[in-house]
Amino acid sequence: MTSAPTHASGDALGTRAAVIVFLTFAIAYFFSALVRAITATLSPTLSLELDLNAGDLGLLAGGYFLGFAMTQLPLGNWLDRHGPRKVILAFLAVAVVGCMAFALATSFSGLLAARVLTGMGVSACLMAPLTGFRRWLTPATQLRANSWMLMTGSLGMVAATLPVQWLMPYTGWRGMFWMLAGLIALSMVGIALMVPRWRQETPALAEGQQASSGATLTFARCCRSASSTTAAWSRCRPCGPGPGW
Repeated sequence: MTSAPTHASGDALGTRAAVIVFLTFAIAYFFSALVRAITATLSPTLSLELDLNAGDLGLLAGGYFLGFAMTQLPLGNWLDRHGPRKVILAFLAVAVVGCMAFALATSFSGLLAARVLTGMGVSACLMAPLTGFRRWLTPATQLRANSWMLMTGSLGMVAATLPVQWLMPYTGWRGMFWMLAGLIALSMVGIALMVPRWRQETPALAEGQQASSGATLTFARCCRSASSTTAAWSRCRPCGPGPGW
């Protein structure tokens, strides 16, 4: 049984192009991690200004993860069908709207809805580059790029702590989210300009996958009939286990 390769040499990027593609994705993932953790830093200010209690702050954190989780089931199919570039640009547009909605919110319900939108918008920021790296990078380079991408997310969470506190006296929490909306929009421009378009699978690859599916179906049918009678089992030997089973 054959399987689709995870790396096609015809799609491999050169060193310079691979670095540029990695950086454009890493910038977006950095901001997504920052947005994820920033409400913890802003919680004293939000509690004071909007009279939020500990339960409200917990729901704000949970709203982000609710929006994030809502997209995970269809996300894989969309990435395979449309490619990382199209999918992450569409999702980040939702994240920009979520950040702007958070900056404009005047009540807890507005903040919660904005956090759900933001979680949905950044939910492709890790899986989109990992999907692209599978095709655009060699296996060895792919392993390094994946680990560096995770490290970038950790740096984004670190940036949501002291750096945010330093900027708060100058921007306020609303200005902080307007700034994040603008920075995410700039990362979208970089992705649109630098990330390669997604090339559909070649006919040969599709035929290979179809043949693999056909072989699996044949084996399943064979074993189904084998379980009914001993005579059927003897007819199934060519596709079933070998002698001595």
